[in-house]
Amino acid sequence: MVYGAVVVVDHRSPVSVSRPVRTGLAVALLASAAVACGDAGGLRGAGSTPTATSPARLWPQLTPASSPAWNIDEADTEVVKGVTVPGDDLRKVDPVAIVRAEIAAHPKDYRGPTAIYRDTTARMAACTSKPAAGKATDRTADADADTTAASTCPVLQPYYRDLTGDGRVDLTLGFRLLPGDAPDLTAVRVYTVDKHRLLRVMAWEDAVSAVELAGRSVIIRSPSDLADYEYRLQWTWDPEQKAMLLTHDEMLRTHHGRPPGHPSPTTTATVSRSPSADPSPSPSPSVTP
Repeated sequence: MVYGAVVVVDHRSPVSVSRPVRTGLAVALLASAAVACGDAGGLRGAGSTPTATSPARLWPQLTPASSPAWNIDEADTEVVKGVTVPGDDLRKVDPVAIVRAEIAAHPKDYRGPTAIYRDTTARMAACTSKPAAGKATDRTADADADTTAASTCPVLQPYYRDLTGDGRVDLTLGFRLLPGDAPDLTAVRVYTVDKHRLLRVMAWEDAVSAVELAGRSVIIRSPSDLADYEYRLQWTWDPEQKAMLLTHDEMLRTHHGRPPGHPSPTTTATVSRSPSADPSPSPSPSVTP
């Protein structure tokens, strides 16, 4: 069987290949290609292509709504009063002081026998302030007291990562809301520095199963009433609103009923993200506790 023909022409020689010879070689090459295509494993049809269907608009006569039905505090920001940011460095700010400032700013929710989160306020007494930078603490002294404080203090471990894209770390903070009107409520907050002030740029409360950081986004996963499903909410930094906006709200199947993986606080990566980017970023945290 002939699979091809090769002609070597020495360009240094005055001898040229005549047109009839070139025509004969072309025919031989085409014939060998036809023989090869007839072998097993040649090109085959993949079947008919599905017809694309465009979205169908329903009720075109319905007047479009001009305002939202529910207020989810989009682009809601708040300057934290009474807490300074030395050198605009959020690592130097005590996370416990931030939570105490929120309690002071919202006494209706946190103070008094009928306050919905009164137990959070009561347990704040068990929280110890963050050690000053560069100073070691004696972990052997009052070990029992430290263990008790860690088990009752509602403030969770803080995480630091640049979510706003200004080159400085921002603070992602969580604390338990007790007793609350539902079990296992957790508050998730994001703080940045604006004009030397501590600015809260995101606030959300929910029954949380996992929190992830991906690019410029905070992703919160919450349980669903349906087995093997969960809610996935994503907030992404918006430079125009100067706030974390709720950009995605969806229900997804879990990994065969197993809880999703958590980002490792020790891994480092840099991912730039904008609200118009891929809607489902994979967690690539650059997180430092």
